[in-house]
Amino acid sequence: MKPTIRDVAKMAGVSISTVSRVMNAPDTVIESKRRRVLDVIEELQYQPNSFARGLIYKKSFTLGLLIPDIENIYYSGIIRGVQDACIKLGYSLMICNTDRDKDRLLSYIDAFHEKQVDGIVFASDIIFPEYYEKLAGSRIPFVLVSSHSYEYDIPSVEIDDKAAAYDAVKYLIGLGHTDIGMIGFNHANSIAGPPRFEGFVQALTECGMEHNMEKVKYANHRFEHAYEAAGELFAEHPGITAVFCVADEFAMGTISYLNDRNISVPEQVSVIGFDNLRVASMYIPKLTTIAQPIYELGYRAAEKVHELVTTGSIDILREKMAHRLIVRDSCREK
Repeated sequence: MKPTIRDVAKMAGVSISTVSRVMNAPDTVIESKRRRVLDVIEELQYQPNSFARGLIYKKSFTLGLLIPDIENIYYSGIIRGVQDACIKLGYSLMICNTDRDKDRLLSYIDAFHEKQVDGIVFASDIIFPEYYEKLAGSRIPFVLVSSHSYEYDIPSVEIDDKAAAYDAVKYLIGLGHTDIGMIGFNHANSIAGPPRFEGFVQALTECGMEHNMEKVKYANHRFEHAYEAAGELFAEHPGITAVFCVADEFAMGTISYLNDRNISVPEQVSVIGFDNLRVASMYIPKLTTIAQPIYELGYRAAEKVHELVTTGSIDILREKMAHRLIVRDSCREK
C-alpha cells in the first residue's frame, strides 16, 4: 500500500500541514523539522498524488476542454496545444465532445462542476445565454478559444477572422480572378462564419466586384457538406474561376467535387482554404490557405485559464493571434 501524507506526518511527529509546507514552501519550516520530514519522505518513498494535493490546496489541478467536433482535424491541434500547456502548468485535462448539442454541453458543465475542475477552455462555439449562465453560475473560470463574445466580458483568444478572409479573397483578386465564389459556414451555428463572410464582402466591395456577393453557399462543417455546397454553387454560377473556402476541409470537398467533373484545379478553377491543417500540404493539389496558429491558440487558452485560476484576473481580455497566407498549388493566375 502506498504511503500517504498522514503516514509521513505520523512517522515524523509533525502535522499534515507541516509536511505540505516542507514539500511546497520549505523555507517556512525550521531546519530540524524540515530535515526530519525529508528523511521520512525518503524512507517511505512518498509521492503526493493529485487527490492529496487537492485536499491541501482546495484545487483539483484539472482543466476541462469543451470542443464541438472531435472528428474535425482542426481540433486535434487545439487539443494538443491545451494538453501541452497543461503538462507544463501541472494540470490534468478532461476533454468533452459536445457535438454542438446544447443539452450535452450543459450536462458537461455540470460534470465539470461535480469534478471540481479548476478552469474550462471553451472551443470554437457560440456562447448562447444559457451557456453563459451555466458557466457563470458554476463559478469556474473559463476562456474561449477560436471564439469570442462581445455581449459578455469573457477572456478569449482567436485570430481576426474578418481580416484573414479579406486577405484570402484579395489574394484571389490579385491573381486576376473576377468571378469568385465562397463556401461558408452556416451562420446560425458558427462563430467564425459571419466575420469570414464580412471579410469576403469587404474585399469584393473595395474592388468593385459586388456582383460576386450572391455567389455563396453554406455547409455544416464537414467535407461532404462542402462537396454538396460546391455542386449547388457551380450549378448556379458555372462561370466561377475561383472559390474561397472558410475551412481546409471545405476546400478539399470543393476540389473533390470539381475533380469528379473533370474540372482541373488550379488550371480551370483556383481554390483557397482556411486553417492550414497538416493535411493541407499533403493534399493534391497542395492547398493554398490561410494559416491559423492552431496549436498556439490552444496553448495560449490554457495559459489564460491558469492566469485566471491563480490571480483571479486576466491581462488581455480579447487576444488576437496572427494569421498568414500560405501559397501552395491550388491557386493560379487567371
